[in-house]
Amino acid sequence: MNDGFFIQSAADTPLAPFVGALLDSAAQAWRRGHGDLPRWQAAIDSLPTLSAEHIELDRPTVGVQGAPLGAGQREALHQALQQLHPWRKGPFRLHGVTIDSEWRSDLKWARVAPHLDDLRGRLVLDVGCGNGYYAWRMLGAGARLVLGIDPTLLFIKQFEVVEHFLGSGHPLFLLPLGIEDLPARMGLFDTLFSMGVFYHRRSPFDHLLELHGLLRPGGQLVLETLLIPGQAGEVLVPQGRYAKMRNVWFIPSAATLLDWLQRAGFRQARLLEQTPTTSQEQRRTEWMRFESLADFLDPEHPGRTIEGHPAPMRGLFLAQK
Repeated sequence: MNDGFFIQSAADTPLAPFVGALLDSAAQAWRRGHGDLPRWQAAIDSLPTLSAEHIELDRPTVGVQGAPLGAGQREALHQALQQLHPWRKGPFRLHGVTIDSEWRSDLKWARVAPHLDDLRGRLVLDVGCGNGYYAWRMLGAGARLVLGIDPTLLFIKQFEVVEHFLGSGHPLFLLPLGIEDLPARMGLFDTLFSMGVFYHRRSPFDHLLELHGLLRPGGQLVLETLLIPGQAGEVLVPQGRYAKMRNVWFIPSAATLLDWLQRAGFRQARLLEQTPTTSQEQRRTEWMRFESLADFLDPEHPGRTIEGHPAPMRGLFLAQK
């Protein structure tokens, strides 16, 4: 990431006083490192410099196209991108190479986008941003500046790959941070996304209070999470794993989460939709060769996880500060 461009882009926004602290925290995360970091960086260093004649941020596949590559060039690019396996979010298309990620993230964005406040000119935070697929879509929707945070270094490196080809002159910045690494109660973002994060947090109320503190008054929260069927007050606290995931702590019913949002200080909280996760949206591909949704469900009772819990169903909520 170009630190100077981040400082410049944030200079005339409410984010400006916090940029130095954010960059210091990110530098600490990089110093902690990861054993595969040299391999990922070598793959990035091997990427060719190609002209970006056409960039698409407002289509299902985020991508860039220039002069057509020869078969050998395209295969070399394919192999370099595979060095950053697994690709969880996408799809991307980079100079003729399509990254068919595990998640068809474009399907979720198609559900979310019609309900958003107009993002044009807005300061946006994407908590748990992954490799930045949604952040690029937010930018394509007209956001003034998008800040994404995710502590997984591989995802930040995947973002750097995409940025290498789309260009670093976009007001989009990803930092290797968790929400707990942000200054408390910043109170400045116009729109805040927390998608696929809530059930990984040990304390649901603390997470909602953190989100509330990051928004400006009147700002919009977009919260997407796993749900269970049930009435107000019902919540699943899995013993052991949920869909083979270790780090799932709380899965509430929709009515329960609406109550929690209200108690955390949000207003006009509403559930927009509940959508069962299907193999059309989450599946194993060449770009994510580990287990995926089909392996997480009971083969004889696909309405339940392998552990016997209700199968994944995701709810989309909007609320205001």
